[in-house]
This record gives sequence, C-alpha cells and structure tokens, in this order.
Amino acid sequence: MRWLETERQLVLPSYDAAWRWSIADLEGFWSSIWTHLGVISHDPATAVLAERQMPGAQWFPGATLNFAEHALANCPDETAVLSLSQTRDPVTLTGAELRDQVARARGGLARLGVGRGDRVVAYLPNTAEAVVAFLASASLGAAWSSCPPEFGGRGVIDRFGQLQPTVLLTVDGYRHRGRPMDRRDEVARIRAALPGLRATVVLPYLDPHPGIPDAVEWTDLLAGPADPGCEPVPFAHPLYILFSSGTTGLPKPIVHGHGGILVEHLKMLALHHDMGPGDRFFWYTTTGWMMWNYLVSGLLMGASIVCFDGDPACGGWPRTPRSPISGRAPRSSSPVARPGSTRLRPTTSEPSGRSARPVPPCRPRDSTGSTTTSRPTSCWPR
Repeated sequence: MRWLETERQLVLPSYDAAWRWSIADLEGFWSSIWTHLGVISHDPATAVLAERQMPGAQWFPGATLNFAEHALANCPDETAVLSLSQTRDPVTLTGAELRDQVARARGGLARLGVGRGDRVVAYLPNTAEAVVAFLASASLGAAWSSCPPEFGGRGVIDRFGQLQPTVLLTVDGYRHRGRPMDRRDEVARIRAALPGLRATVVLPYLDPHPGIPDAVEWTDLLAGPADPGCEPVPFAHPLYILFSSGTTGLPKPIVHGHGGILVEHLKMLALHHDMGPGDRFFWYTTTGWMMWNYLVSGLLMGASIVCFDGDPACGGWPRTPRSPISGRAPRSSSPVARPGSTRLRPTTSEPSGRSARPVPPCRPRDSTGSTTTSRPTSCWPR
C-alpha cells in the first residue's frame, strides 16, 4: 500500500478498496505487480493487456523473460532446497549449488538435443533433482511435465503420450513405508510408448546400479561443462503442461506460460502468503499435483523450499537441525514460517488485524488416528 501511494499516488484505505481496484483497473494492478516485484524483462512489453476477450486475452505482448532466471536470481544464498526422503538421506542445496547444478543439467539436456519448444517429461518423486531438472528445462525454453513414480504406466502414458517428449527423466524405484517399489518395468513400458523419445536420464534412487538399458545416469548428465544462462522467451511461451484428472476420457493437457505463472505466483506468494527471504516453504505434494509447481515458485521470493518424498504418517518427520515446517497450516495455506519460529505468519486466511495463533509441533497421525512421536527405522534410511 505504501509503495502504491508513493510510486503511483494511489491511496487505498482498506482491503476492500484494494480488491476493487485490482479488478477494476487490470492494467494498473498487474503493471504494479510487474514493477514492484521486479520482473526481469529482456524486451519491454508494448502494453499490459492488448486483447481483453476470453479466450484470447494477450498479456504483456512484446515482453521476453524466463521463469527460471527469476527463480535462480532470487533463491537464497544459504539453503535454497532441502530435500527429505524416506528412500535416501537428506539432500541440501545452497543457492550457489542450485545454480551450478541447473547450469550443468541445462548443458546436459542441450547435448541430448533439448531446445526451445521441446518437451521434457519426468517420472520423478518430489526431490531436489526434480527441481534442478525443471529449472534447467525452463532455462532452455522447453516445456516441462511430470508424474510421480507411484503412477502406473498407463496413467503416465495417457499423459506423456500426448506430448511427444524429447527426453524422459526417471528413477528406478523408491521406498514406501520401508518397502522397495521397483519401477523399472513401468519405465520400460513408458519408454516403449514414446516413439519420439531421444534419450532417457535415470536418477539412481532405489539402487545405486539402476540397470535401465541405454539410459544416461544423472551424474553423467551433470558431468559436462556448465551452461549458465536462460533463454528469453515470449510472455506466453509454454513453461509447463499440467493435466486434468482424466475422469472423463484422457487427461486434458493444460499449458501454462512463463510470464503468466511468474506474475501470478509472485502476486500470490507476496500478497497472499507474505513470503520473503528467510522463510521456509513446504507443501506436501507429489510431482503430479500443481502444488509441486507452486512449491518451486517459493524460490522466486527468496524462500527456502522443502521437498518431501514419503509418507509423513509413517514414523513422523526426520530429525533435522530445524523442522522443515513449524506446525499445522491455516486453512487454504501451507506453513510459511521464519527460521526458528513457532508461529505462522499472518496470511489472508486470518481475519484482518488478528495475529496467527501459536502452532504446536507437527505430530503426524498413523492409520489409526493416534499421533506418532517416533519414527520406525523401517520408514527412514539410517
């Protein structure tokens, strides 16, 4: 509000006044989001909203940008990604490590033939490597789509088979409640159904020797020279492809653009979640739900993001120096807390003028409904 008053000479005395302005003056509102939250544009937009009809609205025509550039420029210097898993030990990436791995993955994908307009698909769990691969794909101007490895082959083929992907990234399997889940047969089935696939990249996740024929291992993908940089693309250029549930026929692909996702997520995370540097952002999701994509966008705000692959009801959270979350979330929001805080920051789900309530430590429940206070060794790697 203070920024609008100083920079735009716009006085909005209440939430209702701000809301009414945001829907009455679309150009004014979205240009303010663009400027105030620091969107990096390599070519300027010739207008904010050139065409107003739906479908067919044209936002920020002429602008060129890249989602990955913003995520990498704003991610925190210390912990950028904390990746927790019930299949392997925790993985932590600093901002410098994240940028280096994305640059190396970008170079590796380019050597496999990925370029602007191609599709990169992933059969990956919610891990740091998925974040790296997505940002590398976006940096090249390729469109991303992902499914978690608990999806069966038919469900994955129904989605990826519509995209004619260039590269598939996959794991060999994972652990669920301590049991190994070998997915190599499903991977073979998926590969056979994607005739235009040029390469498969495997992340050894269940076994250090995954045994997937003719696949490039993740470490080899990153072994070549780094290729830092991000390809500037038009505002509406495809960033990722999400799918409907598939309850009525095949899942329907829904294409989301670099610019639309960038400004919408900046708006949501800044104004609705009040997120910023020093925050740690977690959402319990797999790579098959749009909330995974939203989780990655926490990097736009300088927040650390927490990836989690496993069953939180099986043994509770791992013992880390700081819990990845501070407690249960207010309705419609995932926990966003300052490091070491025991309180959630106020969000739009809290009534105006009222502080968030203290949040008790997160104690996941088991299948019987009782809270768990310790983890069985069968659920977490030693």
